[in-house]
Amino acid sequence: MNNISVLILTKNEQQDLPACLESVAWSDDIHVYDSMSTDDTVKIAEKFGAKVTRREFDNWSSHQNWGLNNIPFKYEWVYYSDADERVTPELAKALQEFAASPGGHVALRICRRDYLMGQWLKHVTPSPFNIRLFKPRHIRYERLTNPVTIVDGAIADTPYHFDHYPFSKGMTHWFDKHNKYATSEAGQIVANRKANATFSLWKALASRDANERRFHQKEFYYRLPLRPFVMFILLYFIKRGFMDGRAGLSFAVLRSIYEYMIVLKVKEMELRDSYVASSNSQSALK
Repeated sequence: MNNISVLILTKNEQQDLPACLESVAWSDDIHVYDSMSTDDTVKIAEKFGAKVTRREFDNWSSHQNWGLNNIPFKYEWVYYSDADERVTPELAKALQEFAASPGGHVALRICRRDYLMGQWLKHVTPSPFNIRLFKPRHIRYERLTNPVTIVDGAIADTPYHFDHYPFSKGMTHWFDKHNKYATSEAGQIVANRKANATFSLWKALASRDANERRFHQKEFYYRLPLRPFVMFILLYFIKRGFMDGRAGLSFAVLRSIYEYMIVLKVKEMELRDSYVASSNSQSALK
């Protein structure tokens, strides 16, 4: 018996949404949370029988938090998915068993399997675990992009996985999307620097709270010199991305390019802010 609601975030996902919906058809409470799509995404969702909520996207944490706080889910447990993801039958069974007997936990961390060139990227993926099943009242998101999931309560893990196809729409779409992500990521970095955000190396390495650990790891990572090169070394050699063959090499290079895009955008934003501050200062002296 189903005891889980499903939340799928969409924006022009007519290509990937049908397969995603099929993979969560075991739920009788599927919600498509749409960011004002201009293609057939909404029609596909409604034809499938999903409930559709539409809202203009502002930033990741704000958008996701609004959804959790305002969408009327039928069940206390919610499984969150992107349209380019698929729940395997084994995971679907494990989710329902866990929700029926969570043992005091309020969230479940699930393994993600990314695919490129038709191949599972077994080694090169930087962070293969995601919190996807949870009780909404115990969850909130922080950061403008690549949001950190803050969980108020105990988190369990499952060995079962969902499949992720980030390159399903081709390389042009991947670059367009990550160009936008890089702008948001750079904006977050600049905002953190203006706010004099602190970080603890100890918490980055040893905090028992995985989300706190991730936050401080990111702050440490943003301070590293030659960050794009570091990302490539981490993914291709330390995480053994070379064992994923050509797909592993391609992914490591693409992630390094993405990091360099962020570096360049941060410099651009800081130069622009410096120019504006200088102009304002000169105007004040006149």
